[in-house]
Amino acid sequence: MDTEKTLLQQIRDKEQEFAHKIDTAKKEADVVVTAAKTEAEELLCTADAEGKKSAELVYWNVRGKTAVDIEALTKAAESDRTAVSERGERNIPAAAERIVRYVTME
Repeated sequence: MDTEKTLLQQIRDKEQEFAHKIDTAKKEADVVVTAAKTEAEELLCTADAEGKKSAELVYWNVRGKTAVDIEALTKAAESDRTAVSERGERNIPAAAERIVRYVTME
């Protein structure tokens, strides 16, 4: 009877076997979870970098378009100013004549 294990000892052996399997599974799961966390952090860093790069690209594109728009508005304003100035110059003799007539009461 010494060579055969008692039922209680057999149950204890099975418990230890399953406890070992559970520990192994926990360790494997921890490795998988750690790897997944690392991968997730790397993906977040990559996404953040790509997002910043895209945002910078959009910024410079919009900034360039804005500079072109500003230049066009500046040219249009200068053109309008020149036209108004020329029209004013043409009206100076007539305005001077009216002022003289008003002052001299003609």
